[in-house]
Amino acid sequence: MKPILCFGEFLFRFSPDADGNWIETNSLPFFVGGAECNVASALAIWEVPVQYCTALPENYLSDQVTNYLENKKIDTSKVFYHGNKIGAYYLSGGADLKHQSVIYDRSDSAFAGVKPGMIDWENVLDGISWFHFSAISPAISEDLAKVCEEALVIAEKKKITISVDLNYRSKLWQYGKTPHEIMPQLVRYCDVVMGNIWSASLMLSIGWGDRVIKKSDKDALLQQADEISVSILKYYTKCKTVANTFRFEGEQKIDYYATLYSGQKLYISKQYSSNKVIDKVGSGDCFMAGLIYGFSNSLPKQDILEFATAAAFAKLFVRGDATDKTAEDIKNLIMT
Repeated sequence: MKPILCFGEFLFRFSPDADGNWIETNSLPFFVGGAECNVASALAIWEVPVQYCTALPENYLSDQVTNYLENKKIDTSKVFYHGNKIGAYYLSGGADLKHQSVIYDRSDSAFAGVKPGMIDWENVLDGISWFHFSAISPAISEDLAKVCEEALVIAEKKKITISVDLNYRSKLWQYGKTPHEIMPQLVRYCDVVMGNIWSASLMLSIGWGDRVIKKSDKDALLQQADEISVSILKYYTKCKTVANTFRFEGEQKIDYYATLYSGQKLYISKQYSSNKVIDKVGSGDCFMAGLIYGFSNSLPKQDILEFATAAAFAKLFVRGDATDKTAEDIKNLIMT
C-alpha cells in the first residue's frame, strides 16, 4: 500500500481548566494536535502507512516533535523547515474547536508563513496514493490557500486521490476572504469531500440556505444530506464521495451518526448515544481517517461508513486531540 500524505499545521494545545486553578497549581494539561496530524495519528495506529507534511522551525523543540511522531510510525520526512515558531491554541477541557472560548496563537508560526513556491510538491507527493488536507489551512491566509492549490494541481496530475475536510473555524477566516470565495476553487480537485450540511452551505454555498430543521427530525436531516451530496457531485464533477456527520448535544446526552453518498446511493450509519463525553476535539478527524482507512482497505461502502462513524464516536472518550483506539477496538464497538 502506498502512503497517505496529510498536509496541515502541527499545533500545541494547552488546556487550562475553566476555573483557572491551573495558575495556582502550576499545572497546565498539554497535548499535540492539528487536524491533519490527528488524521495521520489515527491512520498510523490502524497500520496504514502515512506521511505528514507541515512546516516547523529548525530547533530542538521541532526535533522533539518529529521524534514523537516518528515513534508513532508517522513518516516526517516531508516536513518543511523554516521560520521560528510552532503554532498553538488554548481550549478548556471538554469544549470543542467551534466553541468561542478557543484562543489561537498561530500568527507568525512557521506554517502560517509558508508561501507559494516554497514547498517542492513534485518531490513531496512522489509515491503517494492519497493526499488529505482540510479547510483550516486556506483559512489561515490567502498565501496558504494558494499553497494548497499548488499541491492539488500536482496531486491531480499524479492521479493521487484527494480528500478535504470542510471544517469551519470562524476565528481563522480573518484576511478579507470568505470561505465560499476560496473553498470552491480547491474542492474542484477533490475526490472525497467530508463535512456536514452546515459547512457545505458556509463554504460551498450549497444546500441549507434559510431552511431550519430540528435536530430531532432525523428524516429531514438525512434528506438534506442526500440533496447536498447530490449537489456537490453535480457541481464538482471530480468528486465521487461525500460524507456528512451529525453530532447533536443536549443537556443529558450526545447523539452521533453520519452518511456517505457514493454511486448514487446514500448510506446511513448506526446512531450512537452517550450521556458522557471526555474530549470533543479530533472526533471529526477520526471520522476522516476512518474514511481513508476504509477506502485504502477496499471495504464495502457501508463498512467504510460504519468504521468511520464508530472511530469518531470512540474519540469522544479519549482525552487529547488524537485517538488511541486500535482498528480492533473500533470494530468491536461496531459490533456492540
